[in-house]
Amino acid sequence: MTDTTKIVQAGRHVDRDIEIVNPPVYHASTVLYPDMASLTDTSRTYTYGRRGTPTTRALESALTELEGGARTVLVPSGLNAITTALLSFAQAGDHVLVTDAVYAPTRAFCDRFLKRFSIEVGYYDPMIGAGIAQLFKPNTRVVFCESPGSQTFEVQDLPAIAAAARARNIVVMADNTWASPLYYKPLALGAHLSIQSATKYIAGHSDLTLGSITANVEAESLLASSHGLLGQSVAPDDAYLTLRGLRTLSVRMARHQDNGLALAHWLAARPEVDRVLHPALENTPGHVLWKRDFTGASGTFSIVLKPCEKPAIAAMIDGLKLFGLGYSFGGFESLVMPADLRTIRTATRWTGGPIVRFHIGFEDVADLKADLAASFDRLKAAEQKQ
Repeated sequence: MTDTTKIVQAGRHVDRDIEIVNPPVYHASTVLYPDMASLTDTSRTYTYGRRGTPTTRALESALTELEGGARTVLVPSGLNAITTALLSFAQAGDHVLVTDAVYAPTRAFCDRFLKRFSIEVGYYDPMIGAGIAQLFKPNTRVVFCESPGSQTFEVQDLPAIAAAARARNIVVMADNTWASPLYYKPLALGAHLSIQSATKYIAGHSDLTLGSITANVEAESLLASSHGLLGQSVAPDDAYLTLRGLRTLSVRMARHQDNGLALAHWLAARPEVDRVLHPALENTPGHVLWKRDFTGASGTFSIVLKPCEKPAIAAMIDGLKLFGLGYSFGGFESLVMPADLRTIRTATRWTGGPIVRFHIGFEDVADLKADLAASFDRLKAAEQKQ
């Protein structure tokens, strides 16, 4: 089956007692056992609500099939998926390497939490590729990738990084939220774990938070054990809504891609824009890798403005009518978010101008262009006043 068909079919038949198109929502904590023998039967599918229900199992099964993995676990948010993955495989005395273009809360967790447990964290240039082997230490346990990178959208050479790491028995994790498992397959490229903020494109409607971690056969046992020991579980209604969102992923991603590329090309021609950071555009670092490893693009990208002051950027953003100002992406609505990387990066140095990240939703492209054109007029007017 193609991925488009899997999105519709996967996870729909995990329990065949009754054929229902959408699995029902099970609100459950206690699961009753018919006798003492069944209480100690470790092969039972359902043992306690926290450990899974037919609702969560349906979503896990669908994501496992789409990611091409062996096991998926669900957690309450995308950040929780990242932290659970790291806590599952890193322990005191280990060294963890993290891409310098990582999602800011991931960096905060590594710097403020992992270090409490004597886990050493180092950051690397996202474009390092096979050169990452030079950064390995005897105690390096994990390499964390995010491709494309947060805010600046560098595409990593995951196969080269994974090959170098596997030669040293190092676990490779990849945050795959930007492309979703429809357009990118980290496990097929050598990663042990693929991490999703299902809050974003998979759920797709800006009404829940949920995360997933899909492991290959090498990593599934330890991941499942750690997931249980950490007491992770998700609300059944959120699992149901995420599964419902998944069914339209291929249709939605195609629209996000088309609208996003249309706006990216339009923005690249604007005099106020220094460059557009979109993996499908040739001037974005790793564009050739994107063409090699990805089968599509989402609707999230950044622009680098030509030098201007914060009041001008505020005038540009504050007057937008169709772009909401908020932390997220992947929903049906367009969003905007400014970023300042000058004090965040440690392995690389950001020398470009101000960054503005866009998520392009399902509004008419002509309306979005008109809204942005007016925003650039406000930016220029504010610059002239200074």
